[in-house]
Amino acid sequence: MSSELGGSFPAGFLWGVATSAFQIEGSTEADGRGETVWDRFARRPWAIVDGSNGDIACDHYRRMPEDVELLRWLGVGAYRFSTAWSRIQPDGTGPVNPAGLDFYDRLVDRLVAAGIQPFVTLNHWDLPQALEDRGGWGSRATADRFAHYAGLVFDRLGDRVAGWITHNEPWCQAFLGHATGHHAPGRCDWSLAYQVAHHLLIGHGLAVQRFRASVAVGTIGIVLNPQYYVAASDRPADLAARGRVSWNAIDLFLDPVMRGEYPPALMEWIGPHEPRVGAGELSIIRQPIDFLGVNYYSGESVSHDVDGSLLKARSEPFSEPGWGRTEMGWGVAPSGLTKVLTEISARVDGQPIYLMENGAAYADPPIVDGSIDDAERVRYLAEHVEAAAAAIQAGVDLRGTFVWSLMDNFEWAWGYTRRFGLFHVDFETQRRTPKRSAAWYRRTIARNGTAGD
Repeated sequence: MSSELGGSFPAGFLWGVATSAFQIEGSTEADGRGETVWDRFARRPWAIVDGSNGDIACDHYRRMPEDVELLRWLGVGAYRFSTAWSRIQPDGTGPVNPAGLDFYDRLVDRLVAAGIQPFVTLNHWDLPQALEDRGGWGSRATADRFAHYAGLVFDRLGDRVAGWITHNEPWCQAFLGHATGHHAPGRCDWSLAYQVAHHLLIGHGLAVQRFRASVAVGTIGIVLNPQYYVAASDRPADLAARGRVSWNAIDLFLDPVMRGEYPPALMEWIGPHEPRVGAGELSIIRQPIDFLGVNYYSGESVSHDVDGSLLKARSEPFSEPGWGRTEMGWGVAPSGLTKVLTEISARVDGQPIYLMENGAAYADPPIVDGSIDDAERVRYLAEHVEAAAAAIQAGVDLRGTFVWSLMDNFEWAWGYTRRFGLFHVDFETQRRTPKRSAAWYRRTIARNGTAGD
């Protein structure tokens, strides 16, 4: 840690961990839960690397009290989790499923009793399948239904939740789910993807409006996932390609939320794929938010490529000197986090920012004496904590950081073949085993910094 900070972060800095409902809960047919797009997608042949699904995952729905004890042991100040829309409204509309809301009510109560602030994500990609059958996020009506669902959660949990997130990484849901088919619902239609992005943003704005009209306390924002994009060379073609990728990943979402407009240069580039925007919809999207969430994992080197699909760009992993790639094949660029946070802070007029996800998948060594020496993950996390500290020194109002993830889980299309957790999960026995990174994070939280590690 930098000597200027003396190994410490500002008083009140929030240290947390994050998970999402579909990745950990399991119990996909329990207590009235409805089917989601990920339940359906995971049953497609060859859609998931290891042919697995989320039916059991980490069995968190049944083991929630045990997992809250893991949080208590770590000493985190906050826990970010998501509510599963299909547990609360099995078909995405209609009456509340009491058992679903009761589960999250119990979880929030346990967190508060443990002195842990709940941060709730309302949409972490698991759209009810019944809504997908009616057009999904390609339908404007889904945005209205999302706002109604959000209101149900605000009304039940809003007196105890510290932070609300409308959408997690809408870029992934729009493009991995609807342009490339890598994620649920597995569609491949660029025009649809841009329309989905627009409807997600409308849903965000409507949910913020619903929050302001409710009696809920706390704060609300959205989580985007910028990476550190560098041009492969100083050739004009590569610099322009880098610009297009950045516009598509960041500006497409940040500009309408903060300024009520889509980036003109990107709209001109995508031409006929530009989303249809109804009267007043940009005003709905541009609602005052209390914070911006940033998920940061990696660096990407971008070059011009005539075969590079719509954006005519090719992105490859970029790692800073001394770093290889993670098991996901991602580049590692810790100082890129400082640059990303600094650049985004300038674009949001100094608004509070949370680093809502940061972590790495590495091939963990075997369990020895009840622990796992995941030294690579510790190094990754420590360097990114230092990069976050540097951003604060540069004037970024960074209020907290959340490690992804509390425990190994269902890693979307990678199934159970990639592990990000501070705690190892044996998916046969569901036993949780702390990794060295868990002990490191516990010390870091206790010290409010990493000096001495």
